[in-house]
Amino acid sequence: MRAVEVTRFGGPEVLSVVEAAAPEPGPGQVVVRMSAVDVLFLDTQLRGGWGEDFFGFEPPYVPGDGVAGEVVALGSDVDPSWLGRTVVASTGNSGTYAEFVAVDEAALLAVPDGLKAREAVSLLHDGATAVWLAEAAGIRPGDRVLVTTAVGGAGSLLVQLARAAGAQVVGLARGEVKLELVRSLGADAVDYTEPDWVEQVRELAGGGVDVVLDGAGGRTGSDAFRAVNDGARVFTYGAPGGDFAEHDEAEAERRGLTVVGLLDRQPDVEGLRGMAARALAEAAAGRIKPTIGRTFPLERAAEAHASVESRATPGRTLLLA
Repeated sequence: MRAVEVTRFGGPEVLSVVEAAAPEPGPGQVVVRMSAVDVLFLDTQLRGGWGEDFFGFEPPYVPGDGVAGEVVALGSDVDPSWLGRTVVASTGNSGTYAEFVAVDEAALLAVPDGLKAREAVSLLHDGATAVWLAEAAGIRPGDRVLVTTAVGGAGSLLVQLARAAGAQVVGLARGEVKLELVRSLGADAVDYTEPDWVEQVRELAGGGVDVVLDGAGGRTGSDAFRAVNDGARVFTYGAPGGDFAEHDEAEAERRGLTVVGLLDRQPDVEGLRGMAARALAEAAAGRIKPTIGRTFPLERAAEAHASVESRATPGRTLLLA
């Protein structure tokens, strides 16, 4: 089978297509014929050597975490009804950039009727994150919500979930194409590169926002604190490289702000799996739709990584079989 390996730590050019033996399912495992793989920003960080001590990767290795496709082989002690079904699963950050992937049965989620594999894998991580944040933030009808990465994979879903909860949503993006995408999701759009973007948000929200869902971090995330009302709830998630927004803790306490990082209260693996299942159900019912930005064939994984690192494409980037 074809697979993509990280041959050494470095830029996208270290990704190489290789021929490898197809995996055999072990006890409690299945083999999935890959249809689609989500390309995470974390994949690009690990490829560059970040987190080596924590994650323990040493080249050569096959990257990737989320995979969707058809179950084509079963190991011992696996429910035979999985054979032939379209599933989506997380492998724990390894092995999905390949035509066939071994997956633990416990990690499998059936893809609901009406959803394509590429839509399902786009919801595996982003959907779980969005459902968790929307629930943790307690978004209510009439809330004014700011989403700082409104065209990102999770951010675009957060816009839709907040709108479905009855909130008024302002989404940040850059450039008219992305701003128009924000508007198409039902939110007011503001270009965060404009020097008065905070004032624009406050004006659109009628004075300030009640909830911030911040996937941008850095200066944008920090500036977002100037757009909030007293008593607001601020949730940070997924900032590249851990570059989360800074804030004055004394000021936050004085103003009654609740500030929560995703890692502060992140559910365990089983909890995230349950939230991914809920996201799949919401999408199958037509209440949310993932934003898929660009797709690449497996052998062009290096281009996919470069695209993700450029942050120029809205939504989720995928590899396809």
